[in-house]
Amino acid sequence: MYVSHLTLHDFRSYADLDVALEPGPVAFIGRNGQGKTNLVEAIDYLSRLSSHRVANDAPLVRAGAGQAIIRAAVVRDGRNATLEIEINPGKSNRARINRTQLPRARELVGLVRTVVFAPDDLTLVKGDPSDRRKFLDDLLVLRTPRIAGVRSDYDRILRQRNTLLKTAGLARGSAREGALATLSVWDEHLARVGAEFLAARLRLVADLAPYVGKAYATVARGAGRDDAAIEYKASLPSVAEDGAPEGDGVMEVAWLEARLLDEVERRRKDELDRGVSLVGPHRDELLLTLGNSELRLPVKGYASHGESWSFALALKLASYDLLRAEGDDPILILDDVFAELDAGRREQLADLVAGAEQVLITAAVAEDVPAALAGTRYAVGEGVVTRES
Repeated sequence: MYVSHLTLHDFRSYADLDVALEPGPVAFIGRNGQGKTNLVEAIDYLSRLSSHRVANDAPLVRAGAGQAIIRAAVVRDGRNATLEIEINPGKSNRARINRTQLPRARELVGLVRTVVFAPDDLTLVKGDPSDRRKFLDDLLVLRTPRIAGVRSDYDRILRQRNTLLKTAGLARGSAREGALATLSVWDEHLARVGAEFLAARLRLVADLAPYVGKAYATVARGAGRDDAAIEYKASLPSVAEDGAPEGDGVMEVAWLEARLLDEVERRRKDELDRGVSLVGPHRDELLLTLGNSELRLPVKGYASHGESWSFALALKLASYDLLRAEGDDPILILDDVFAELDAGRREQLADLVAGAEQVLITAAVAEDVPAALAGTRYAVGEGVVTRES
């Protein structure tokens, strides 16, 4: 899979842009602040309908404009398609395939698959649990696009239930009884959708774990602690202690739904006192550890800066390898990462990704891009993108 042509209209710093791209390594070279990352952000946005840089769509629209448009010609298994997203902050976005409008914009999700590695990805190791949950959920959506709907439904249920918990916690008499009766309905919604969401996460971590260990061993070879592992830590006690039962997905989801309902009931008083949902996938954590069976330490707080970088990189390379094993090559985006790596890690990373169908690279200076990734290069400056000879 690769993007052969990118068109932007009022996206970030670009009023209008048309640029033809090639498969293989493609590097955008230019000083900071010239719009290199905006180019790769646009392609990444097409894959998940969200940015790896900001939490909402408003900053994606050029100052003074009402909407932004991203259009990309994509080649996949020899077939061509033109994908387009119209970004309308505060309103519904609109998506098209080959000029035909889709009923819902999120039907575009997963048609382009990207894996981005950027300097901010160090938060996967050093940041809050929410950063690691987002990493899992973004990968889930790429792996199984319908999970985008499950994720959206769960977030909506969670907001509604939290509002109801605050209301019930403050109410008295018949008003409290009515709020509690309504809360029981939302308990069932939370358990049903949360169970499907949790089951998908558990399967993802089980499938991703071997790739993480292999990727870290390759990136950090000779760096001491080279036994990297990930583990899903559920806030649901029955899962945390014994794990979910093995079997078909339907049985697993049904078991998780029952356990979630039990735990919601058990924590009812605490939730009403605090006015917030204390049970569900939104309270879970992805544990990252280094070491061997005798001594395994959490990466956060124990790993060196170099080990932390290697683990963050291993998570992204493992994501790429997992998606690649289950389908065609995702587009790999390396956004200003070579300046953050020492010479050894630069060369190791370049060797690992050089065979990808398309690698999009941004760098402030050409010398930061390893020779193994010599390919098509573009100069980026003052809103102009020019292919170099």
